[in-house]
Amino acid sequence: MPVDGRLVPGDIAPPFSLPDANGDPVSLAEYAGRKVIVYFYPAAMTPGCTKQACDFRDNLAELNGEGVAVIGISPDKQEKLAKFVARDDLNFPLLSDPDKKVLTAYGAFGEKKLYGKVVTGVIRSTFLIDETGHIAAAQYNVRATGHVAKLRRDLSL
Repeated sequence: MPVDGRLVPGDIAPPFSLPDANGDPVSLAEYAGRKVIVYFYPAAMTPGCTKQACDFRDNLAELNGEGVAVIGISPDKQEKLAKFVARDDLNFPLLSDPDKKVLTAYGAFGEKKLYGKVVTGVIRSTFLIDETGHIAAAQYNVRATGHVAKLRRDLSL
């Protein structure tokens, strides 16, 4: 793993098991043998994160058709995630990482620039994990708008 804590293609994806919006545990191990997009976002029900989640929702059938599952992870508590899932009819698991251990393991929590200031927080990031549990693609500081279309172009999905 690079010094800055960021993952690169070829790295083994850090394992995790986190509660979903219903409080049920979801682990990366459940996706062994298939591709999965794991994306990290700052906060449920904010404008950018809503755009991104709805983008994944609207493209999920095509992604699933390519053999790719989707998981979203944020530091939100599961109660907030449940409201987000219900409000926006989200059709993939959103996981709660309030202690930010998984966010940190993926290099998706740390210093970032926000409106010209350096702050510590969630770095909007997306990873494609291959069938063998390795990072196939790692994208940091992604834009919420148009992200899925760019991801599909970049990864030929």
